[in-house]
Amino acid sequence: MRPPGRRRDGGVATAVMVLPATVLYTVMLIVPVGLAIYLSLTDWDGYSAAPAFVGGSNYGEVLSDPEFRRAAFVTLLAAVVGTVGMNVLGLGFGMLVSRTTRVSSILRTILFYPHVLSALVVGFLWSAILGTNGAVNSFLTSHGAKLLPFLSDPDWATATLIAVLVWAQFGVSTVLYVAGLQTVPQNLLEAARIDGATKWQTFRHVTLPAIAPVVTVNLVLSLITLLKTYDLVVSLTSGGPAGQTQTLAYLILWNSFHDGRLGFGSAQSVVLMIVTAGLALAVTRLRRRADQGAHA
Repeated sequence: MRPPGRRRDGGVATAVMVLPATVLYTVMLIVPVGLAIYLSLTDWDGYSAAPAFVGGSNYGEVLSDPEFRRAAFVTLLAAVVGTVGMNVLGLGFGMLVSRTTRVSSILRTILFYPHVLSALVVGFLWSAILGTNGAVNSFLTSHGAKLLPFLSDPDWATATLIAVLVWAQFGVSTVLYVAGLQTVPQNLLEAARIDGATKWQTFRHVTLPAIAPVVTVNLVLSLITLLKTYDLVVSLTSGGPAGQTQTLAYLILWNSFHDGRLGFGSAQSVVLMIVTAGLALAVTRLRRRADQGAHA
């Protein structure tokens, strides 16, 4: 048993080591969240030195705002469909390029490259390809076909936005799945083959349980990333047509800075923050329960 003086020295050393991280966490997360909650209870316009306290009226307006509900629907649709798409494609391509060969390394780089590009660049790129006067429609009209309203019809624009989001992000999922697949014990795969298991049975009962933690991480990261979608909306659709592809992040910044309603925008931010945290926790708990069931 260590003497009291040495234990006290150890406690001081631990406190000194965690102090920088604690200060950073407080400054970068706790303070901004607290400030957002405070501003959400005021009518601050971004300029006044003494904003008036309005209580929960901003939250009441947020929940009754049809524009907010529309943006919430688009955001949740993009988050759910995009998360499924990113993970299905990520796992599929991950299995194709998981071998440590030169060709697989090149393919992994190609698949990951869209994520390296700025979302603004990705949006402008696909806007130039799919816009009314873009490359695809110019090709179609030059061959006598009709224009396709990729970005001018609300439903098409929403589908296009989700597809581009998946294209831009699934490379991250692929890389994470490749890392997970390379940790699957080879002796288990070999044992399954010797026992006569089919490829699907091996994947279902050996590979998938082994990479379950990677699946959980991918699902949560994808969901959180898509719930915060903003810059791609700016460069691809600008929230249009007629505001039909506005996401919550886009609407929050528009209300806050274009309309000068930072108090109202802060209330929207707090709601989005709560929803994001709730969904991330729900997915994590569901995945943990599924993992426990698979190992039972």
